[in-house]
Amino acid sequence: MAKGEETRQFIIEKAAPIFNTKGIAATSMSDIMEATKLSKGSMYVHFENKEVLACAAVDHNMKVLGDKLVSEVSKGKTAKDELFAYIDFFSNAVNPPLTGGCPLLNFGTEADDTNPIVKEKINKGCNANQQLLASSVNKGIANGEFKPNWNAEEFALIMFAMMEGGHLISRMSGNNDKMKIITKTLKNLIEENSL
Repeated sequence: MAKGEETRQFIIEKAAPIFNTKGIAATSMSDIMEATKLSKGSMYVHFENKEVLACAAVDHNMKVLGDKLVSEVSKGKTAKDELFAYIDFFSNAVNPPLTGGCPLLNFGTEADDTNPIVKEKINKGCNANQQLLASSVNKGIANGEFKPNWNAEEFALIMFAMMEGGHLISRMSGNNDKMKIITKTLKNLIEENSL
C-alpha cells in the first residue's frame, strides 16, 4: 500500500467510529483532525470534503461490522446455529460490536431525508442482512431442518426489523431488557419452525 493510501485508510479508520457515534452532521473536520493529529491541509489532500470522508466512513463501518457478523454466523454448523449466531451477535445493544452502535440504524436514521448517497448505501446494507437471514432459512429448509412452508424472505424481514428496533429501544433506555425479550421471541419462532 502506498504512503498516500495508508494515510487515507488511517483517516478513515479514525473517522469511522466518530461518525458512527456523533453522526455525519454533528461530526466536524476538527473532530477528525483531533483524532488523527493531522492538519487540515493533510485531510483535504485525501478527502475533497467532509461528505466524501463521511461516505468512506459509512462504507468502512459497514464492512467492519459485516466482516465480524459473517465470521460469527459462519461458525454455525446448522442453519439454526447461523440464525442464533446472528441474534446473539446483535443481542447486546448497550455494548454493541461496533463503537457507536449499528451503523445501519445510525446512518439510516440520519440520512433518510438528507443524504441520498448514504441512504442508498444503508438500503443496500439492510437488503444484504435480510438476504443473509433468508439464505440461512432456505438452507435449513433444503437440508430438512426447517418446515418446508416457512417463508424465508418474510421471516428475514421480521427478524431484521425486530433486531434493529430492539437495538434502538435498548440504546435509548440504556439497558438490554427489551432486547432480551426480542431475542427470546425470535429464537422461539425459529424453534417453532424447526423439524
